[in-house]
Amino acid sequence: MELAKTLADSLKEVLFDGKWVTGTNIKNEIIDLDWKIATMKIDSLNSIADLTFHIDYYLAGVLNVFEGGELEIKDKYSFDYKPIESQKDWKKLIDKFCYDSEKFVTAVEKMTNKDLERIFVKEEYGNYFRNITVMSEHCYYHLGQIKMIKKLIKQGA
Repeated sequence: MELAKTLADSLKEVLFDGKWVTGTNIKNEIIDLDWKIATMKIDSLNSIADLTFHIDYYLAGVLNVFEGGELEIKDKYSFDYKPIESQKDWKKLIDKFCYDSEKFVTAVEKMTNKDLERIFVKEEYGNYFRNITVMSEHCYYHLGQIKMIKKLIKQGA
């Protein structure tokens, strides 16, 4: 079994091309959503747009390292983005999420077992394998939130 392919398949499943684990994926949940629903706030919960940006922020930041760049992302900025004020703004965020998701998965697919064992930036961050599995877990966590927020909106919460 090729480990990188297994990891990539798991990421595809949650990001844009699966229904096996949860019956859906992030792309499927956001692709046809109206921007007003995507930006709707329920109590103190993040909006779907907030979560979409947040997921993409980490995908793009880790992808930058995969591509030879520095780890420049900071948790405190992971929800800082230009407000969504139209369907065009929302579509732009969705398109970026889809583009970064596919690039991330492709980068993972190309990794060797030796790549997966390498230290990710600093020893305290673990290896590439651990960071990729954490990314998958992070995405599933937020997919669950997106589904819950959509249900609350539908119920008129």
